[in-house]
Amino acid sequence: MSELKYRRVLLKLSGEALMGEQEFGIDSDVLRTIARHLKDVVDLGCEVAIVVGGGNIFRGVRGVKIGIDRVTGDHMGMLATVINALALMSALELEGVEVRVQTAIEMHEVAEPFILRRAVRHLEHKRVVIFAAGTGHPYFSTDTAATLRAAEIDAEALLMAKNKTDGVYDSDPNKNPHAVRFDRLDYERLQGLGVMDSTAAAMAKVENIPIHVFDFAEPDNVRRIVLGETVGTVVRRNDDGG
Repeated sequence: MSELKYRRVLLKLSGEALMGEQEFGIDSDVLRTIARHLKDVVDLGCEVAIVVGGGNIFRGVRGVKIGIDRVTGDHMGMLATVINALALMSALELEGVEVRVQTAIEMHEVAEPFILRRAVRHLEHKRVVIFAAGTGHPYFSTDTAATLRAAEIDAEALLMAKNKTDGVYDSDPNKNPHAVRFDRLDYERLQGLGVMDSTAAAMAKVENIPIHVFDFAEPDNVRRIVLGETVGTVVRRNDDGG
C-alpha cells in the first residue's frame, strides 16, 4: 500500500455514466467495465466509497416540468439512485468484490440504512460502500451527498467522474473551441464553473477535501489517481502541496 497516494476515496459517479450509448437505463457492458476497473483499485488496497446519481432513470427537476411537485420528484430521483446502486453492487460482486449498499432512506429489505460507524467499518474491511438515496432530503443534489459522505467517512479525496469532460475549463469546451483546461484550481475559482453545485463546493472548501475532476470514459483513471498520477483537474487550497 506504500505506493498509494490516497488510501480512502469517495467516487461520485453520475447515473448517466451507466447508460453507455443508450438514451436511458443501464448498459450491462458499461457496468461490467466499471466493476472491473474498480476491482483493480480495491485490489491495490484502497478503500472505496461511491455515491451514484440517478439521472439515467429520473431527475427530480425533470419531474417538475411534467407537473410532479419538486419534493415528490426528488424522492423519485433518490429511488433511482438506489436502483443504480444495486446494479453496481451486483456487478462488483460478480468480480469478487465485497460490497454494501447503504441508503439515506430506510428500506431494510433492500439495503442497510446509512450508519456512519458501520460504513467506516466496512471500508476498513476493504468492502466497497455505495451510498444511495442522496442525503435523504429533497433539494440536495448527489454532488452535495457525495461531499457530505466524503467528509463523514474522512475520505482523503473526492473523485468527481464526468462524462466526456476531462477536467475543469474556463468555459464550456463543447461550445468554445478555445476553452482552457485547468490542471489545478483553488476552491475559490471553482464557483461558477459548473463543476458541482455551490453547496457541495462550499462544503468541500470548509472540510478541505481535495477534488479530482476527470473523464470517466477511461475508468482506469480512478486507479491512476489513487496511485498519484496527474489526471484531469485537481481542486485544493493554494497553500496545499500534492
